[in-house]
Amino acid sequence: MSVVSVGKIVDFVGGDYVGDRKRSVRAVAPLAQASRDQLSFLSNRKYAAQLAQTKAGAILVPRNLEGKNDRWIRVDDPYFAIAQIMTRWFSARPMPKGVSPKASIAASARLGTNVAVGPFSTIGDSVVIGDNVAIFQNVSVEAGSTLGDDSIIYPNVVIYDGTRIGRRCIIHAGVIIGSDGYGFAMHDGKHHKIPQIGIVRIEDDVEIGAGTTIDRAALGETVIGEGTKIDNLVQIGHNVKIGKHCLLVSQVGVAGSTELGDHVFVAGQSGFSGHLKIGHRVQVAAKSAVLEDVPDDTKVMGSPAMPFNEFARRQAALKRLAQRKPL
Repeated sequence: MSVVSVGKIVDFVGGDYVGDRKRSVRAVAPLAQASRDQLSFLSNRKYAAQLAQTKAGAILVPRNLEGKNDRWIRVDDPYFAIAQIMTRWFSARPMPKGVSPKASIAASARLGTNVAVGPFSTIGDSVVIGDNVAIFQNVSVEAGSTLGDDSIIYPNVVIYDGTRIGRRCIIHAGVIIGSDGYGFAMHDGKHHKIPQIGIVRIEDDVEIGAGTTIDRAALGETVIGEGTKIDNLVQIGHNVKIGKHCLLVSQVGVAGSTELGDHVFVAGQSGFSGHLKIGHRVQVAAKSAVLEDVPDDTKVMGSPAMPFNEFARRQAALKRLAQRKPL
């Protein structure tokens, strides 16, 4: 368990603080549950009432929060500050150490320095693994794949042949990367499989949630851009291109050959039909069905998805119609 002084925390996040810098913090907890040796934070003002009741020993708050309290650490962005602090001191979890004798590693595979491979994991022919990579138990990395430095692969992940994974990626349990895309040609009344001979390329600093599947390209690449964060249970079809620093929430589905720009946010259970162009900084509300191209800086919602203003007008009109008295 980490023990860190409040003074170190204040200096680390560049905060303003007038209390006891020698006070020790042993963990992070929500305002309502925190004890005297724990750090908490206020990022959503609707929880401000809990500041009076919390027992937290130190609290990250916005710089412009009214009032005074010797436990408050004033920062520009408490949510980002708590993320930095947790990463620095309070996020350690058990990790595999060394290469398990129960792992199967091809003679032609190349492993960097300080690589860990858990029991019953399989590393295929000509796989290249960078430095400081941690691979948990029961992982399959098939032939010709590459894993960049400092990446973490959690249990039961399957990485099909030829996959390219960048640096500092986090792949959570049960993810499947590079399975065949859903491609068939109709001939003589039958569906004939189209070989999927492309690959998946995942750029640096991507995180992929548990149970997500990313299909390999039919030809060329399926691409997940730098810094993109994908939630659990997301399906990404073949030849899809996701831009940089996108957020895809749980149960999103993206059909083949659709392209998302940079900084796109997609809320849960939304779906995209195939061969679409989604612009930069687009926001898609939950349960939306995106069936047409969407230009930059547009917020869409509904099924079928439409610009927010149009959706709001339609909903208002329906509400007025429902409230009309029958003739």
